[in-house]
Amino acid sequence: MSVGSFVLMLHSHLPFYRKAGMWPFGEESLYECMAETYIPLLNMISELYDEGVQAKLTVGITPILGEQLSDPYLKTGFEKWLSERIEASKKDEERYSPLGETPDMNRLHLAKFYLNWFQKILFDFQNKWGRDICGGFKKYQDLGAIEITTSAATHCFSPLLSTDSSLYLQYRTGVESYKRLFGKEPKGVWLPECAYRPAQNNRAGIDKWMHAVGLQYFFTESDVIKGGQTTEMRRVFGAYGNIEYIPAASRPETGLDTFEAFWLKEYPVAVMGRHHEAGYQVWSADNGYPGDGNFREFHKKDDRSGLHYWRLTSKDTDLGYKELYNPDVALERIHENSDHYVGVVQHALTEHLRRTGKPGLVMVSFDTELFGHWWFEGITFIKEVIKKLKTYTAVTMCTASEYIEKNAPSRAIELPESSWGAGGHYQVWYNNETEWMWPIIHQAEKDLEDLARSNQGATGQTARALKQAARELVLLQSSDWPFLITTGQAKQYAVQRFNEHHQRFQEIVEMLRANAVNEARVAEIEEIDNCFPDIDVGCLLYEDRETQAVN
Repeated sequence: MSVGSFVLMLHSHLPFYRKAGMWPFGEESLYECMAETYIPLLNMISELYDEGVQAKLTVGITPILGEQLSDPYLKTGFEKWLSERIEASKKDEERYSPLGETPDMNRLHLAKFYLNWFQKILFDFQNKWGRDICGGFKKYQDLGAIEITTSAATHCFSPLLSTDSSLYLQYRTGVESYKRLFGKEPKGVWLPECAYRPAQNNRAGIDKWMHAVGLQYFFTESDVIKGGQTTEMRRVFGAYGNIEYIPAASRPETGLDTFEAFWLKEYPVAVMGRHHEAGYQVWSADNGYPGDGNFREFHKKDDRSGLHYWRLTSKDTDLGYKELYNPDVALERIHENSDHYVGVVQHALTEHLRRTGKPGLVMVSFDTELFGHWWFEGITFIKEVIKKLKTYTAVTMCTASEYIEKNAPSRAIELPESSWGAGGHYQVWYNNETEWMWPIIHQAEKDLEDLARSNQGATGQTARALKQAARELVLLQSSDWPFLITTGQAKQYAVQRFNEHHQRFQEIVEMLRANAVNEARVAEIEEIDNCFPDIDVGCLLYEDRETQAVN
C-alpha cells in the first residue's frame, strides 16, 4: 500500500536572451543552463528510463525558454560556446601539467574532468538529442516518463497587467507555443512567480484565463493554502537573498494543509501547495543541501579559463580563500543528502497517513536551474532521490496530472493575492525602483488593443507589423525585468532590455498609426525578436467578443 504521493515540479525559465548581449548577462546565461541543467536533466531522465525507471518528473518549460531552445541561431551559438569551453579546458591541461606554466596536479585533474564533461555535453547535444532539447523532453513525455507544463508566454507578472485581453494573449500564446513544440495540449501551468490575483474590482481572477485556454492545474506556496503569517525563506543560490523580506499581512489560518489538491471556487482549476519542510531542505540558505561546503562554488572562476576549480568550503568563506573542489567527495555527499531527503518525504507522508488514515501528497517545486547550474551536483541528487524512493519506500512518485486524475480534489478554496516572492505579495515586482515600468506597460497594452481593433482583418505588411508589435508587448511584460532591478543582480541590463522592447514597440505603433509600415525596419526587428511566429493579435479582442456574447 502506498503511503502517499510525491510530485517533484521543476520550473524551467530564462528571459529572452537572443541577440541581447553575451556576458555577464545575455546568451551565455542560456548556454550555461543548456550545458549544466537542461542536457544533464534530459540525460538523467533517459538513463533512468533505460534502467526501467520512469522519472515521473513534472517539468515546466516556459514558452519563451522553449522558443530559445528551439532557435537555430542559438543552437549554433551554443555549439560555438561549448567549443570555446573545450579549448579553455585543453589550455588549462597544458598550463597545469608537470611541464606546464604553473604545474598543479589537483587543478590538472579538474581540467581533465571539465574537458571530458564539456566534450560529452557537446556529443550528447549533437548526437543523442539531435540538437533538439525540446524534442528530447517531448520524447519522454510521449513515453509517459515525465509531464511538461507551460506558462504565460514571457513569464509576465499576471496580476499587474492592466487589461484582460493582455492576460488572454499571454496565456493563449503560451498554450499555442507548447502545442507547436510538444505536439499536444498542455494540462498544467506554472503561474509566473506563483503570482495570483482573485476576482476583484470588476475584474476576473487569474483562474479565468487559465480556464479559458484549457489549463487544468497550477501550483502555489504553502502559506497561500494554510493562511497565517508568511514565512521568510532565504534561498541558497541566485539573487533571492538580496531581497528585503517584508511580510504580507497575516491571514486567518484556513485549517487546510498541502497534503491534498483543491479546486478553486469559481473555475474548475486545481491548485497544489508546496510542502514547506520538503522545500526548505533544498532551498534554505542556512540548512539546504546545496550549501554543503564540499559542493562546487558557483561564484568563483579561474581568471583565464573561466572554469570552476573551487568548492563552497563554507558559506562564510571569502572567495579568495575557497579550497579546491573534489568531485568524488561531492558525490559522496550527494548519496548522504539523497538518503536524508527520501527519509524526509517518507516521514511526512507516513505521519499524515497515521494521523488521517488517508494517503497524502507532498509536492515540491524548484527552479530547474538550481540543479546543475547553481548547484552543480543537483541533477545527480534528483536521480538518486527518484531511484531510492522507488527502491526503498512505499511512496508513489507521479506527475502532477497523474495525481489529479487519481485523487480528484474534494474541496474548494479561495486564494488571496499572493506570489512566491519575499513576503508572499507583489513587492518584489512593484516597488519604488520598479513602479515607473508599469504605466509604460499599461499604456502599451491599451495602444496595441486599440490598433488591433482598428485594423481587424488586416493583411500584408500591416498584419506583419501588428504581430511584431505583439511580440514586443509580451517581451516588455516579462517579470524578469522588474525582478532583476529589485534584486540588483542585473539592474542596468534589465532597464536597458525593458527600454529597448518599449522603443521597438513604439516605433511599430507609430508606423501603424501613420499607415506607413516600413517593411525593411519591421524585418530588422523581427530578426532580433523572433519568438512566437504564430502570435495571434486577435487575442487582444477577447473582451470585445465577450461583450458581444453577453449582448
